[in-house]
Amino acid sequence: MLNIVRHAIEAREVLEIDYPPGKRYIEPHALGYSADGNVLLRAFQTTGASASGEHANWKLLRIDRVGAAGLTGSVFSGARPDYRRGDKSMKGGIIAQL
Repeated sequence: MLNIVRHAIEAREVLEIDYPPGKRYIEPHALGYSADGNVLLRAFQTTGASASGEHANWKLLRIDRVGAAGLTGSVFSGARPDYRRGDKSMKGGIIAQL
């Protein structure tokens, strides 16, 4: 799973993931560790399911809750204008980022 997400960040490729409550399409921006060691993914969700009701918005996802992830073959142009490198939620370190 980490290799797929890391590749998607490096290639700027949209991911299709299964994450409660359902399927989502995301633009991955950063992958890293929380202070307590969980692997986190900062992504912009473009469409799909959302527990919060915000279907197109920034999401902070825990990798251990992702049921499946697949590359879509669609490429996004780069970091969203409001993205900030060095995500403060990833206090345990960053693995990959745009």
